Formats: sequence, C-alpha cells, structure tokens
Amino acid sequence: MTSLRAARPRVLLTAFAVGTLLLGSACDNHAKPAQDQAAATPSAAPAAPTPTATPTPTPKPTGADDPALKPFYGQQVSWAACPADPQAEKAKIDISGMLCGKLHVPLDYANPAVDALDIALIKLPAAKPDQKLGSLMVNPGGPGGSGIEMVKYGAKQYDGALHNRFDVVGFDPRGTGESSPVVCYDDKQHEESNQRDSSLDPAVRKADHVKYATEHAAACQARSGKLLPFVGTRNTARDLDVLRAAVGDKKLNYLGISYGTYLGALYAEQFPQNTGRLILDGAVDPAQDGLEHGIDQQVGFEKSFERFAADCVQNHAAECPLGKDPAKAAQKAADFLDGLREHPMTAKDGRKLGADLAWTGTIQMLYGDEKTSWTYLRNALGWAMLGKKGDYLLAFADEYNGRDENGHYSPMEEANSAISCADRTRPAPSPERAQQAVARLQAEAPLLSKGVSVDDYSEPSCAYWPFKTTEQPHAVRAEGSAPILVVGTTGDPATPYASAEALAKGFANATLLTRVGEGHGAFGKGNGCVDAALEAYLVEGTVPAAGTRCS
Repeated sequence: MTSLRAARPRVLLTAFAVGTLLLGSACDNHAKPAQDQAAATPSAAPAAPTPTATPTPTPKPTGADDPALKPFYGQQVSWAACPADPQAEKAKIDISGMLCGKLHVPLDYANPAVDALDIALIKLPAAKPDQKLGSLMVNPGGPGGSGIEMVKYGAKQYDGALHNRFDVVGFDPRGTGESSPVVCYDDKQHEESNQRDSSLDPAVRKADHVKYATEHAAACQARSGKLLPFVGTRNTARDLDVLRAAVGDKKLNYLGISYGTYLGALYAEQFPQNTGRLILDGAVDPAQDGLEHGIDQQVGFEKSFERFAADCVQNHAAECPLGKDPAKAAQKAADFLDGLREHPMTAKDGRKLGADLAWTGTIQMLYGDEKTSWTYLRNALGWAMLGKKGDYLLAFADEYNGRDENGHYSPMEEANSAISCADRTRPAPSPERAQQAVARLQAEAPLLSKGVSVDDYSEPSCAYWPFKTTEQPHAVRAEGSAPILVVGTTGDPATPYASAEALAKGFANATLLTRVGEGHGAFGKGNGCVDAALEAYLVEGTVPAAGTRCS
C-alpha cells in the first residue's frame, strides 16, 4: 500500500508535483497483492537549513469539551459484517471475521453544524476480548493510502499479541478511499496521462507542467471543490480523536507508517493529553521543507537502486540481467529503463511500457526489502531485458498508481495532491538554491535525475491550487504527551533515516528505535527484534532502551 509517495520516478517530475510534500510510497508489505507479482520468476549542494518557523497558529482544539462537537464525540459506531470483496476472495483472504462501520465527523470543525461527512472504518476484533486493551488505529501513509486495505489485506501482520489484545481499526482518511474521496479525473484520463513520457526538453516540460497543474486544479475544483478546503492532516487528526472517543478509548493507541507518522505527530501536537502508545514508523520530519525532502528522497532511491543492482550481480548472478560488474550494474539497468522512451514495450493488454512507467514500477519495488521486493524486481527486469516482456514492470507501476486489473484507478493520486497542498506549500526557491538542488542531484542521484534543470524548480509548489494553506514546516514538540516510539530504517529510500532522528529529537518525549536494513518502514518486515520491541511497547508500555538497533 502506499506510504509517503514519491510523486514520479524522476526528480524533474518530483519538482513539478502539484504538492511537493512528497511523503513517499508503497509500504508494499501492507498492500493488496500485486497482479501476478509472485509469478514473475524468469529462468553536491549544501542542504537548506532546517526551518525555524513556529507552528502555524491554529485554534486550540477543545475536542469533546466543545458543546458543538458533543454529538460527534458521543456517537457510537454501528459495526456490521463487511460487504463482500471480490478482490479479497481472489487473493484468498478471509474477511468474514472483520466488521465495517462509519464515523460521522464535521466537514468544517470551525462550523460543525453546517455539514458533515462519513469516515469509512474496518475492525479486526481482538482475538481475546476478555484480555483486550483497547483499539489500535492504523494508517499506511500516502497521503491517500487506505487504512481499510491496510487491515483487510494485511491482517496476518497483526497475528499474535497485537491481534489478541487489540481491536485493530483501519480508516480511510477524509478525501480518500471510501471516505468522500477527492475526485478529479476518470479512468480514461488517468490512463492517457500515465501512458505519456515526460519531455526531455526543459522548456517543454515546464510548459507541460503549467498546463497540467492548471487543468488539474480546475478538474479537482469542478468535481470536489466543496471538500478541498477541508482535507488537510490537521482535520484528519481531529477525526482521529473523534474516532478514539467513538470506540470508547480514553487514550489513542496508533500505528502510523510514512505519511502516517505526520498524521500521528499532528495528533500528538493537538491532543497530547489523549496520546496513549503511538508508533511512528518510516518517519517524516515535519520541520523539513518539501524541496529538501524531495531531494533527500531522490538521493535515497538512487542509493537503494545502486544497492539493489550490486546485490543482483554479486548474490544472484544466475538470474541477474545486469552483467557481471557490480559497479556498472545500476547504470546498465538505468540505460535500459531510459531506452524505453524511444523503444517502449507492448504489454499483453496492449498498453505501452515507456520509460516513466518502467521507472515507476522499479521504484515501487525499492520500497520493499531485499528478501521480497528485490526478488520481484530482479525477475521483472530479467523478463523485460532478456525476454522483451514488460508486463511485470507495468504491473508494479499499476500498483503504485492505484490501477487495478480492470483499468479502474483509485482516488489515491487526487487525494495525494489535495492533502499535500492543504498541509503545506513552499515558495519558489531562489535561483541560487535551485542551482544548489540541481548540483546535488547531479552529483548524488545522476541516474534518477538525468536531465533535471533549474527550470524544473522555478515555480512554487501548489501555485495553481485553488486553496492556499497557512501551514508551515515546524518541529513538533507535543509537550505533555505519553512516550512516543519513532522507528527508522537505515536504508529507507522514501523517508531517509535522518528524518526519523529529527522527528524523535523534536518531540518532548520520544525514543528512536533503529532497524538496520533496506526498504521503507520496519513494521511487517519480519525483523524479530523490531516486532518484539513494538509488541512490548503496545502491550506492556515498555519503551525500548535508547539507542536500540535491530539488525
């Protein structure tokens, strides 16, 4: 599933993203099974200083103490059997023991009586209700990822103490999934957009960007204008507090991955007195601006790509299509992917696999680790480079883009841009900073940023978006919160490890747990040390010792 999305595979497109919060992607260990994924088995610029801006002034939430909000806080969720899901049946996932429901929340918390919307919920009830500690709310990231899918398709990851002692509750945040999703395009428009490669000419790219961003904003305004001003993470954090009360929990127990860590951080900032046990895994640094994070992320994916390619040659020579020299393997893979611009492959369904989609599929697999996703990527590249079959790379790109096997797109992309623009924007960087960014990318991420130019950073993010936010990057202290557990992975490409260090340091009361390894996020990666630490924290309240590293 998505978590903290990287917008597009190339920096030049990342720079042009409608909203450059860029919170990574694809915690694939929580995802719906990719189409036929398992069958893919063929024989240097200085960083900008950390912003010192104080948090955007916002009214102090009064939560349940606000008389106007009491009807929302006083509601009880009516749980019922979940509707049949053909996708789950196809994947042989039993959802018969899960329950579904809806949470009623204000559209605008400043005017709660004017209008409301429903948040879609799913619950995996505690296996030992007589020993239940409460609920564990989960969010997979994005922004735009589905918490319902995180529970429905990832239920086995809670097996053991977590499933025994907690009702695991997933929700689709406002503006996403089944919760009044932001809709801008139909499936045909999505398909046409994804089938086009970006131009190599910087001037053409810039013109294309202006045209796309203008049309994108107009399309979203036309179809979802009423919702757009109210989809930001601060409102979702308030929804989360209403959900906590509606299920009967005095404190919030929460697992947030990638962008979900930003949601958890803002919750702790707004409701420190209501925090229970919060795990923030694959952390976003809320004090870092979008440009700096986007560049760090691109460099992170470049390093991950290089490690994958070297591992392919060194440890899987019999099935690796990248030659015999580990030092040249990443370049060989990049040359092949770039070559699809001029010589795209035709998939079985008639679609074209060009360079942008092939890079997207590659990066989708870099969110995973060397034990699973790297295997799929190695095999997919073998199929494409040796067998001239790009279907598996295309399937991985589809998973990233939210496209199912019937050609239907989820509203994830629209939600991502809408939430990102609601959360924070950035001004256009100065010419000097733009040049520094390009110089760093050319030095540290030359394969993924090939062709990037200063023109790609010439405009502010969300310049054409119809609603302007006052949110600014800032360190989150959450004074008065319960102990928070931040988890970082040393080889995380989407949310580099330094972000976890910064988030943990910013909190008034937090501990950092380190996973040494590859991939985005630590939960569900099969690391016994991490799993034991998370379980001890959630079930017993035991925080791991400072400096704990899980190899």
